[in-house]
Amino acid sequence: MNDTAIDIQHIGSTAISSIHAKPIIDIAVGVNDLNDILPFVERLEKNHYFFRGEDVPNQFLLVKGDFEKDIRTHHIHVIKWNGIEWNNYINFRDYLNTFSEKARLYDICKLNLAKQFSQDRKCYTNGKQKLIDELLVEARMWKAEH
Repeated sequence: MNDTAIDIQHIGSTAISSIHAKPIIDIAVGVNDLNDILPFVERLEKNHYFFRGEDVPNQFLLVKGDFEKDIRTHHIHVIKWNGIEWNNYINFRDYLNTFSEKARLYDICKLNLAKQFSQDRKCYTNGKQKLIDELLVEARMWKAEH
């Protein structure tokens, strides 16, 4: 992707050393403008990444996996480098890797939700949001101090 990608980071639960994670690798690709990635979508699709577009605001998502079996293996989150979303992903990962007790809280939340919503990805994801928001506030304060 030449210099379109300013930075590429491993994010998500597999990037947090002390917690359980689904076997999905989440990758954040930081760009100056979301549309900078559009010339590469066809090439990524040829390599079995499905372009989901702006799945959530301010982010393009590409997904790889076996869609017939509803198995995802990779998520590429294309976001504005050094923007709010970028900083949230990086700060959250770094904060939980630094503070194991916070990682444990998040892990317990995820495990409970996985049991409760084993067949409902949307409810599982929505269920984590309140704790994620609280941890992001803490992570931002921690980052500002360092």
